[in-house]
Amino acid sequence: MTEWTHGHASAASLLGLVQRGRGLGALMAAEDLAAAAGVVYECIRRDWRWDTQTDDRYLYLARLIRDLELPLGPVVELLAAGDEDTRYRAGSVLELLVLGGSEEARAALPGFVPEEEDARSRRWQRPPDPCPDRDTARLLDLLRDPAASEGAKGTALRALSRRPPEPRLIPLVPGLGAADGTRPLPYLARALEPLAERAVPAAREWAASEQEWLAWLGTGVLADHGDESDLPALLAELESLWEDGHWCGPDHLGRGLARFGARAGGAVPVLRRFWLWTPHSYERTDYLEALAAMGAEGADEAFVESLWDCEERARLLGVRHAPEEAEVEARLRYLRDDPMEEREVREAAGRRLCGGSAG
Repeated sequence: MTEWTHGHASAASLLGLVQRGRGLGALMAAEDLAAAAGVVYECIRRDWRWDTQTDDRYLYLARLIRDLELPLGPVVELLAAGDEDTRYRAGSVLELLVLGGSEEARAALPGFVPEEEDARSRRWQRPPDPCPDRDTARLLDLLRDPAASEGAKGTALRALSRRPPEPRLIPLVPGLGAADGTRPLPYLARALEPLAERAVPAAREWAASEQEWLAWLGTGVLADHGDESDLPALLAELESLWEDGHWCGPDHLGRGLARFGARAGGAVPVLRRFWLWTPHSYERTDYLEALAAMGAEGADEAFVESLWDCEERARLLGVRHAPEEAEVEARLRYLRDDPMEEREVREAAGRRLCGGSAG
């Protein structure tokens, strides 16, 4: 597999590290201010996130601007000169800087009133059963019917996902893929989830399927509920994902392999590569947790780096597990006292500094 993809620079470079939101990028930027400015502005001008719905960058970039004392002018200019997405990124960074006390950022965003906490809340209600007039046996018959449409089967699966687990669904799974063979029908994974432990024997057959969606579904079940005999297959799948450059999903395998601790030590080299190189920053925490569970060397250094990571989950992991060092204590104070930081991270850092559990 190439070392970078989709335009991301090498993770051995400052640009590549900042593109990925790695903590090491923030640390290196502080040592090379001349190079850092162009890199930070470029990472606001262009969105390098692999998954825009989950990967974080705004706080990471805002901190670089504040901590390196970079001029705000190039960011403010993007509010007028960029496209809609670029303006949104620039505005998001500036909003955080206002929260952090920047009067220059406040002047660039007239009318913006920062709030430390988002007071809005949503009450989620469980959607109703879409087939209240059909019992489970009839829904299973519909799933077996080759003439039934994909839409009808998807609705049946949605109904089953809201009912008690139904073991009779397990043998039907291989026939519940889309007609083009590229994906499972909607709601299949959700309907199968409460049955996953009972599905392990079948999942071993699914994992060996030539249908990629079925193989991935089976591998996921084995990652969550398989036993030590499944380790070779899980390790082979993890290596295959690396070779094929699949950045979405290996975290699931990492979490599953972590269950086996040192017995899954064969996964350490590839998990370390994923942690170092993935552009999908949201998944980085799961790789590090798996490495730590396996007793991999270098975990302490990675925990320390995570205190500068773009992802809240990674920073929390660092707060909880970074070793007792002067650098770590100083960073904990920084996180505790930074008004731009997420509340959970601030509180966890405060608890640890007070000698309590970080949570």
